[in-house]
Amino acid sequence: MEENTRQTRHQKKKKLRKGRFVITILLLVIVATSIYAYAQFKSGLDMASDTKITVNDFQPDEFQERIETYLIMGVDARGIEKSRTDTMMLLAWNHDTNDMKLVSFMRDIYADIPGYQSYKLNTAYFLGGVPLLKATLNEMFDVPVHHYALIDFKSFETMIDILAPNGIKMDVEKNMGGEIDVEIKKGLQQLNGKELLGYARFRSDAEGDFGRVNRQQKVIEALKDEMLSPSNVKNFPKLVGAAQGYITTDLTGTDQLSTIFKAITGGDGLDIEKMTIPAEGSYQFANYRHAGSVLEINVEKNKQLLHDFLQLQE
Repeated sequence: MEENTRQTRHQKKKKLRKGRFVITILLLVIVATSIYAYAQFKSGLDMASDTKITVNDFQPDEFQERIETYLIMGVDARGIEKSRTDTMMLLAWNHDTNDMKLVSFMRDIYADIPGYQSYKLNTAYFLGGVPLLKATLNEMFDVPVHHYALIDFKSFETMIDILAPNGIKMDVEKNMGGEIDVEIKKGLQQLNGKELLGYARFRSDAEGDFGRVNRQQKVIEALKDEMLSPSNVKNFPKLVGAAQGYITTDLTGTDQLSTIFKAITGGDGLDIEKMTIPAEGSYQFANYRHAGSVLEINVEKNKQLLHDFLQLQE
């Protein structure tokens, strides 16, 4: 009986020592991971320090707790103070269904810009920054804008290389070169940041801006897949650090991480449905001395199509 008691005590002590060992290892892993994550975050932050584009006076529209929108803008600043938006997208996230819908606005839309005569839509940012572009979209299409993200294309290249050091897989539909400053071959390619940006900006073919917008949407889809890939988790701390310096947004670093986490864990999958404004058959080409070649659109038709697509009237 006494021998059994001693044996039981010995087994309990052995289990306790084993448990302490496992806990110690876990703590060491957590500490090491935290140190690595902070070091990578700091590395990204230092890399991108003082490169943000200044944005003033952004006032978000009221959020109704179902569909949250993000105005995504890309500019080719090249060191100049004022530039035009080369990319204008509205990402709408339905929190009830965890679906995301992406709307691309053609830059040559002939737009009623508040306080100015009509110009191309991409001129709104040149004249009054993010607030004026937001106001233009508000008035033309009656869509809410809750958040914004603004990035210069040079910074975009660097962030792609941080996220996916081995490149991002894209099915390139034709050989591309010329004005994009890189040569990209047709077929399945691993594109680095500069090449991916060139792919997204290429328009030297019969499709022009419409083809470019389609490629930009393909790039967003590819980036979403990269963000959700487990193999890229290790790159997140440096990416988030760089984002603090490269991306101008109303979201804090904590908000950015929270948004990514909620999007990943909010459902069985994260699908992005896409649309382009103007819709096919709802525009015509025109030319004005003060604005150049533009797309004159049926505003009411496009507004209705946009509201139906985003399900804003539910």
